[in-house]
Amino acid sequence: MAFRRFLKSVLLGIPVGITFLDCVGYVARVDGISMQPALNPNSDTDYVFLSRWDVRSRNIKRGDIVSLISPKDPTQKIIKRVVGLQGDVVSTLGYKQDILRIPEGHCWVEGDHTGHSLDSNTFGPVAVGLMTARASLIVWPPERWRVLTSELPKRRQPLHIAKQTNYH
Repeated sequence: MAFRRFLKSVLLGIPVGITFLDCVGYVARVDGISMQPALNPNSDTDYVFLSRWDVRSRNIKRGDIVSLISPKDPTQKIIKRVVGLQGDVVSTLGYKQDILRIPEGHCWVEGDHTGHSLDSNTFGPVAVGLMTARASLIVWPPERWRVLTSELPKRRQPLHIAKQTNYH
C-alpha cells in the first residue's frame, strides 16, 4: 500500500515539477563579474530565481535583468540588464555604431560592470526570442535575499525611448 502511494506521488509530482520549471521559473547560479555590483558584488556566487512567466507574457522592461541564450554561443546562457527595447535609440560603448536604433523584435542588453562584460556592445542587438527568463529575486546567500528591481543607471538611459515599451 505504501509503495502504491509513493508511486502515485512520484507519477503526479514529476509532471507538476516539470510544468513548474518550464512555465513559472527556476533557481540558477550566477557566476562572473559582468553584473557587479547588482549580482556577485564580492565575487561570491549569487543564486537567483528566474521567472519564465515574465518572458512568456512579454512583460520585460528597461532595467530588468534577464537570462538569455548567448548570441555568440548557443550552448551558453548569460545574464544581462535590458538597456533598450525595439525602436529605442541607444548610445553604444564600443559597438561598430556609436548610436543605434534597436530593430523590431530585438533589445539592447549590457552587463552592469562596464568593460568587463560580453554584451550588446560586443554582439549588437539581441533577438527577444533568445530571452529565457527574468531575474526577480536573489535567493542565496541568505544575507543577500532581496527582490531585483528594474533599475537603469542614468548614464545608460536610451537617447530616445520608443512609444511602444513592450513586445505585445
